[in-house]
Amino acid sequence: MTTGFFWDERCFWHGGGNYAGMLPVGGLVQPLDGGLPESPETKRRLKNLIEVTGLARALAMRGADPATREDLLRVHPAHYLDAFKALSDAGGGELGRRTPFGPGGYELAALSAGLAKTALAAVLNGEVTNAYSLSRPPGHHCLPDYPNGFCLFNNIGIAIEAAKAAGLAQRFAVLDWDVHHGNGTEAVFYDRADVLTISLHQERNYPMDTGDFADRGDGGGFGFNLNIPLPPGTGHTGYLAAMERLALPAIRDFAPDVLIVACGFDAAANDPLGRMLATAETFTMMTRQVMAVAQQVCAGKLVMVHEGGYSKTYVPFCGHNVLQEMAGSTITAPDPFAEVFPLRQPDARFDAFVDSWLAEMTAAL
Repeated sequence: MTTGFFWDERCFWHGGGNYAGMLPVGGLVQPLDGGLPESPETKRRLKNLIEVTGLARALAMRGADPATREDLLRVHPAHYLDAFKALSDAGGGELGRRTPFGPGGYELAALSAGLAKTALAAVLNGEVTNAYSLSRPPGHHCLPDYPNGFCLFNNIGIAIEAAKAAGLAQRFAVLDWDVHHGNGTEAVFYDRADVLTISLHQERNYPMDTGDFADRGDGGGFGFNLNIPLPPGTGHTGYLAAMERLALPAIRDFAPDVLIVACGFDAAANDPLGRMLATAETFTMMTRQVMAVAQQVCAGKLVMVHEGGYSKTYVPFCGHNVLQEMAGSTITAPDPFAEVFPLRQPDARFDAFVDSWLAEMTAAL
């Protein structure tokens, strides 16, 4: 088994300007060391950790070319690409909601999409068994003509359309376990029956007006979109139950040619933008779950595309666990919060509440 790891140092150089958390600096908003929550350090420290532990030597470390304009046009209209490129060439700015970028932002976003595109193609071509794309900037909030939530191009959408155009696959399943609703990927494929989109997220975190369970798709795509909104504080047990009861059965029924995971780590217990109490072990177990279902339905073809995750200390350990599981490696990075985060998990009463929450959605399918 070979696990591809697709990355590029230049993706760490993407910047969003002078922000303090989610707020642009100015007026009464004081500058903040670190700027936007979407920091290069979470991804850079993950890449550094796999090198320090030696796990990187067990992976096929690769780069990729940027997505071409032809690739981008399959998802994003020309007027959006032109406006983005012009502002990027002029020094940067902000086109949508919470999507600031600096000089060269267009090229860096195209490179991020290119990593996802190449990772998917490598799996479908049989070059690697499975793959992880350390894409930055992320992509799952980006609508076809409107950047959103740190996302400038829809990386997974671009990767899927490129694979279809190349005749590499016809049916795709996307499971998004980022803590925020994958509204952009949903929008790209909302009326399509060839792409199953599933989003497992904290209810009304971001965006606040999307991600309802009732949103199942439109026209010929009805029934091929599944939102699984979860209450804040769901925790380890609830996440695994949501996977077993809702997400995995939907993937089995759809039987895709390949499974793609929008792999955000912001459901982790100490993430500043989530309130879900997942642990590194949660991500280990969810990876084990998706690898098993991929083996059942698509000969193990699995691609992880990095999305959110804003804890500089914890994202590297969550990501290391995912990659260790994907590669079948015995090289570990022990969780530094292994004694603390289990103590913060919900009690049996809350787990029972989440169980009833899931049962209601399951019964409605």
